[in-house]
Amino acid sequence: MAEDITQQEWEEYIAKDENAVIIDVRTEEELADGYIPNMIHIDIRKGEEFMAEIAKLDSSKNYYVYCRSGARSGQACNYMEENGFETAYNLEGGFMNWTGETAE
Repeated sequence: MAEDITQQEWEEYIAKDENAVIIDVRTEEELADGYIPNMIHIDIRKGEEFMAEIAKLDSSKNYYVYCRSGARSGQACNYMEENGFETAYNLEGGFMNWTGETAE
């Protein structure tokens, strides 16, 4: 199931989810603006490399995916769902609207 969730939902879900995995699908350059802690970086713009990295992931985990605005991460969630992932959440508004904890 791919689903768009708000930042509040994202933080609530992750707080109680022992199977949570955060994925940042932005570019290396965008990471310089900061990122959500404990994420895995898989740049969606890398095409086949992105698909290969996604294929290595455990499809039974719950994935929390974000990009800058929510568009690319939405595409990533849909791709994951089409490839057998049970749960992929897209952060509405992406990192540019994120007010939670960040790292650099």
